[in-house]
Amino acid sequence: MRILGVDPGSRITGFGLVEVRQGRLYYVASGCIRTQEKEFPLRLKVIFEELAGVIRQYRPELMAIEQVFVKNNVSSALKLGQARGAAICAGVTEGLAVSEYAPTQVKQAVVGNGRATKAQVQHMVTALLQLSGQPQEDAADALAIALCHGHGLRMSSARGVVK
Repeated sequence: MRILGVDPGSRITGFGLVEVRQGRLYYVASGCIRTQEKEFPLRLKVIFEELAGVIRQYRPELMAIEQVFVKNNVSSALKLGQARGAAICAGVTEGLAVSEYAPTQVKQAVVGNGRATKAQVQHMVTALLQLSGQPQEDAADALAIALCHGHGLRMSSARGVVK
């Protein structure tokens, strides 16, 4: 079972793929979609098209994405929501079921602390997937989202629950 994790952003969208085999999680690929366009609708188009290309290339069965949270800037949250929508549309258009996770839920699953820092998430993703180097921040966050979903699948499987 291959899982695509997505950390949406209007300028940088991270993606990470893991595979669940025999109850273990393995690294497949990760990277960042960088939008250089000034016009916001064109950035959304890039996110949609590039992510659809990643899906066609790596053929995941599932997609997990981070939920939007509003910290201080409502305008930024709205843009993030739109970038997230473009990513979700790419997944659904390519036939993937999409699951959503709160940032604290992802950090809790990967680091054991819902308030973990980005550096702690990078460190744990590197350790859990036995990577030779640390992935870029957005790619690490996307891998953490995929790991969170994969962990949930493993736990359901261990209990005999079919998702």
